[in-house]
Amino acid sequence: MEQKVALVTGSSRGIGKRIALRLAEQGYDIVINYARNKNAALETAAEIEQLGRKTLVVKANVGKPEKIKEMFEEIDEHFDRLDIFINNAASGVLRPLMELEENHWDWTMNINSKALLFCAQEAAKRMEKSGGGKIVSLSSLGSIRYLENYTTVGVSKAAVEALTRYLAVELAEKGIVVNAVSGGAVDTDALTHFPNREELLASSASRTPAGRLVEPEDLANAVMFLVSDQASMIRGQTLIVDGGISLLT
Repeated sequence: MEQKVALVTGSSRGIGKRIALRLAEQGYDIVINYARNKNAALETAAEIEQLGRKTLVVKANVGKPEKIKEMFEEIDEHFDRLDIFINNAASGVLRPLMELEENHWDWTMNINSKALLFCAQEAAKRMEKSGGGKIVSLSSLGSIRYLENYTTVGVSKAAVEALTRYLAVELAEKGIVVNAVSGGAVDTDALTHFPNREELLASSASRTPAGRLVEPEDLANAVMFLVSDQASMIRGQTLIVDGGISLLT
């Protein structure tokens, strides 16, 4: 059997890095995608290579379809196959609704939503050649409920979850399983951009029925389940991993 390959976008740090490491531990060679921090991406690659797996580090703004095509061409040159695609890269402008401008909307929707469609198209072409694959996107609770200053990101994540359902149906005939994981508040570097970060973390920690915040490992566990054979009949679903906080009114 050929060595299997996984692409994790936005995998130089945080949740994406944790998922990439878990996939490497399971024997996958890893494509590490980053947009800005090359050093962090190289550090992640070094950790994965210590596990005995091969890596490919690719700089690409996944909000731009032409950059997506270039990234997949690099994957073809190095590995010539793709078995798993984790749509993790995310960005967004955190402002009150009345302060949003068109470029804020376009930036967030391009990276968080449009990227899934065009990455999934490219991934599906490769997966079909080897008999199928798995696609999992990362979402957040802001897709289904109000979060302060979260309009652009929340709407973009709602689009990710809707697109997940469409992809699951249309890619099923190619042997491709598509799902999403939605997380509660996780204390990562991304959260430092929230103007109300401390308040958000304190509120989430105190209100979560499970008694603690969600950690990157919790989301990685959910992703690893969805890419496993045990989850092959789960299609187009968004698995919420939030310690139960979304159950509260």
